[in-house]
Formats: sequence, structure tokens, C-alpha cells
Amino acid sequence: MSRTQRRELLIGGSLAALATAIPAVARAQGKKIKVAAIYTVPVEQQWVSRIHKALNAAVARGEIEYVFSENVANADYERVMRQYAEKGTDFIVGESFAVEAAARKVAKDYPKIAFLLGSSGQPQAPNFSVFDNYIHEAAFLTGMFAGGLTKTNKIGMVGGFPIPEVNRLMNAFMAGAKEVNPKVEFMVTFINSWFDPPKAKEAAFAMIDKGADVMYAERFGVSDAAKERKVLAIGNVIDTQAQYPETVVVSALWFMEPTIDEALKKIKAGKFTAEDYGKWSYMGVKGSALSPLGTFEKKVPADLVKRVRAREAEILAGKFTVKIDDNQPKSTAK
Repeated sequence: MSRTQRRELLIGGSLAALATAIPAVARAQGKKIKVAAIYTVPVEQQWVSRIHKALNAAVARGEIEYVFSENVANADYERVMRQYAEKGTDFIVGESFAVEAAARKVAKDYPKIAFLLGSSGQPQAPNFSVFDNYIHEAAFLTGMFAGGLTKTNKIGMVGGFPIPEVNRLMNAFMAGAKEVNPKVEFMVTFINSWFDPPKAKEAAFAMIDKGADVMYAERFGVSDAAKERKVLAIGNVIDTQAQYPETVVVSALWFMEPTIDEALKKIKAGKFTAEDYGKWSYMGVKGSALSPLGTFEKKVPADLVKRVRAREAEILAGKFTVKIDDNQPKSTAK
């Protein structure tokens, strides 16, 4: 069975528990869950900022005590995980894309701690759950806007690493653009970094020089290049239109709150098991959404807006399914 088929099965039905649930950690009335997060990039980075925001929301509700480490090198990740585990942490959150073996080893050694890690792999019994930003539906819709707005029929796309988490968003974006504009061509490049705005900016400049008039800003730095060269940009994960009011048309937004809230609920009930939390990023559960057009409300053609809104309604009603394609996207521009 392919990864896509497995994901769809998980989304389509209830997620079965893979092992005995971890005992409740909040039996005493008023006890807060102790949460530690480990990030390999700054908390300002798009993807991580969504996790940080959701955990801070739980702090504000009085549910958790939250500490975190940022800019943790891959070589240090296991050590930091163990340090938090030894301090009586109940719940460890982070991303294990580049440290899968080490992170899973730590989880095995601490079976009473709940782990929820960003991962392209499967859950690991009894306590290692995985998540990813499945915002492909919203990415598809932003692609429709891009396809309808390009005048050169050339769109530039700058990504971090060609891993499933990035690939599926790019592929969905490309599919949306092609639905509206079959003539559109794409320039695709990866900077092999999760946070290097100058490198992303230079990659974007190269594409704009080759005729791209709409840029897909999967990484920070792309919108800066688009602003300087006076072309349009499509945002990813967070809404940066306030910083680029004449550049960023729309963004595919990710909300980590449904994922975090579901995990916390299960931890408090003593029902946390190894599961795939991917479905909690879907639009139907408010894990993702299309940002408001804002400053572009009157600039985008009304017929294009109508077409995108119709497709959005079909997605939310379950009448249209955006294909999950984890394969590395390729440039099509000649």
C-alpha cells in the first residue's frame, strides 16, 4: 500500500489505537500537563510558528506548562529530547524529519511520555504519534488564484527540502493553477534549508529574471524578491500580506490548534496512543484555510474569485477531493 493510500484510509475512517493508551497525567484536579517542544529552527519560522502559537493558546487557557528549545542542531536533538524526558515532561512536541531514528529511539525508552512529532513516517507504538501540515486543499485553491493571475504563464516555486510535507503542497498548488490555466509552466527549486531567507530570495530572483510573474513563497525570502521586482507572491502556512500588502495575494493557512487540542484531550483522558494526526490539518476541521484576499479584494477578477469560492465550497462539503501527491515536483518551464 502506498503512503497516499495509507493516509487516505486513516483520514476516511477512525484512527485505531495501536497499543495500550498512556495513563492519564492530569488526574489531580487542576494539574497542568507539562509540555516541552524541540525545534530545529527559530520559532519565527512559518511551520514552527504554528505549533508555538497553538501551544501558547493552551497556556493561555491554563491547560499546560510550556517550555521549548529552538535552533536545536540535528546532532543535538536526541540529547535535548532525553533532557526533557528526564525532567518529568508529560508531552514532547517537535519535528523529526531529519532525526527519525533518534527521536523514535527516545520514545521507546520513555513509554509513559506522549510524543507528537512532525514526520513523514508512520506512528510507532505505544506513544509516538505523528503529524504533518496537510494543507494541500488550501494550497490547491491558492494555485487557482496563481493560474488565473499570471500574465506570462510562468510561475516560480521555491521550497525548502523535497520531502513529502513540502512536495504535496507544491503539487496541489500546481494542480490548482493548471485547472484554471492549462498553459501555465512552473520553475521549481529547493534551497535545502528550512530557514535561509537570503538563499530563497536569490532563487526567486533567478526565476523572475526568466519570466515568472507569480511566485509561490514556500520559504521566507521569496516574497521579498517578489516585492523588489514588483511581481505577485502566494503565501504558505501564515498570512504575510500585512508585511507585503502589494505583493502577497493570498495564502494557504495552517492552524495547529485542532491537532494540539486533540492530543491534549487524549492525554488528559489517559487515551493517548500512537496515531497519525494528519487529518486534523484538513480544511473541514479548521486545520487549514484560505486567507482573506484583503488588499487584493478588488484587484482579483470577480470571475476568478467566484470559481475559487465554488471549489472551496465543494472541498468543505466533501464533493471535491484534492489529490495527495508526495512525489518531488519538477520544473515544466522550457
